[in-house]
Amino acid sequence: MKCGFVSFLGRPNAGKSTLLNLIVGQKLAIVSDKPQTTRTRVVGVKNYADAQVVFVDTPGVHKPTHRMNVRMVDAALEAMREVDVVALVVDASAKPGPGDRHLLSVLKEIKAPVILALNKVDLVSKPKLLPILDQYSRAYSFVELVPASAVDGTNVDTLEALFLKYLPEGVPLYPPDYLTDQTERFFAAEVVREQVLQLTHDELPFSTAVVVDSFDESEPGLVKLYCTILVERESQKPIVVGKAGSMIKAIGTAARLGLEEHFGQRVFLDLHVKVKSEWRDDNRLLDQIGLPGRS
Repeated sequence: MKCGFVSFLGRPNAGKSTLLNLIVGQKLAIVSDKPQTTRTRVVGVKNYADAQVVFVDTPGVHKPTHRMNVRMVDAALEAMREVDVVALVVDASAKPGPGDRHLLSVLKEIKAPVILALNKVDLVSKPKLLPILDQYSRAYSFVELVPASAVDGTNVDTLEALFLKYLPEGVPLYPPDYLTDQTERFFAAEVVREQVLQLTHDELPFSTAVVVDSFDESEPGLVKLYCTILVERESQKPIVVGKAGSMIKAIGTAARLGLEEHFGQRVFLDLHVKVKSEWRDDNRLLDQIGLPGRS
């Protein structure tokens, strides 16, 4: 029997969360085409015939500009140092830059085996993949290099087999029905934030957060959620609210449908928008939305 931790590490928007969701077979991490969608680590447990793997999705590693970003990068690097296998997830369709070189230098600090998951190969012609793989093989001593796609599933089964290959022997850490350490409250906030990311303009993602003010399950068959969407500037509030409330209504409708599917019961969702300047540097609020700080 094998058991251990596998961490997905990479730049923002490399596809780590999509890969996690595909492997565990359930949506645990929200996904969008906006960078820095994942803000804290997300754990997903998968049981195999002779193994249990604890997958850890992490925020994209980037240059931090606020306390929030510092916490995000800390979470990613801490997860990298504490696991049995690291999967460096790279976007094959994106041009390499300083951030990628920084990640490769960070990898030199760890002792765990590192597998390169060259993701999004469905967006790149095959002749272009070999030079990319060669470049990475020369830059770092990966134990394996796998071209894959979390969107169409290309070579994801190969990745899983390699994770099992490099895991240590051990007994399961969690019961067979255990899936994640995410709280329902945290997941609800993330689903609402996902719809904000999907439906609003590019200027909003980094300066938006969702706080669950009340999570009420007292009425059978109904979950009542009251949430506040935070923005940093007064000019951003009308974007989230929309003309005659059209945008916040669309966000609420889409989020409610996703939450009802997740909870398997009716959901009442009440959304409000609040301007809170510099919330990304507010330690108390960062604690509240589930971004752990340095101990």
